[in-house]
Formats: sequence, structure tokens, C-alpha cells
Amino acid sequence: MREDFTNIPLYKNEEKKRFEIEIDGSIAFVTYKEIDNQVALVHTEVEPALSGRGIAGALVEKTLQYIEDHHKTVLPFCSYVLAYIQKHPEKKRMVDPSFKDYHTL
Repeated sequence: MREDFTNIPLYKNEEKKRFEIEIDGSIAFVTYKEIDNQVALVHTEVEPALSGRGIAGALVEKTLQYIEDHHKTVLPFCSYVLAYIQKHPEKKRMVDPSFKDYHTL
């Protein structure tokens, strides 16, 4: 994660069921669903004006850290989150083994 994103806080918006960070007045988010001890990450969205700055990666990294800190496992249904985990194999430990594409990680 780029250093300038380190101090940007992650907010868990339980009403909208999404993890959020605010950058330059815009909200980037990952929608989620919680099932017991699992967190299904469904969709990542970053405003087009913010694309290409590493914001999605920072958001996913912060989200995964939050989930790990709360001792939950991940179901990466979002294609961006799945690709992020494939690129960072050390994060596979967070994926629930019941996830259908676990073997591809």
C-alpha cells in the first residue's frame, strides 16, 4: 500500500453493508455480507476519477486486515479481491477453505 494511504481510516458501514475509505471527498467501498464467522466480499468500487492511484488495493488491504483482526475468514466473491489474494499468496490463510475457488489461490 502506498504510504499516503496508510493513515486513511477504514469505516465499516453496517447500514450499507460495506467497508469504506474516503479519498478526496469520494468514497471507495467493498460491499460485504457476514455469515457467522465468514465475511463474503462481494463488490469493490472506486470512483473513475480516482482510478489508477492504488486506491482499490489499499481498500482491499485495509478490509482484509480488519477481517483478520476480528478473527473471521474471507469469502472473496469479488473478482478484484480474488485477484488481490492471488497476487498476495500470504493472504490465502484468511480465505475460508469452503470457498469454491480455494484451490485456485
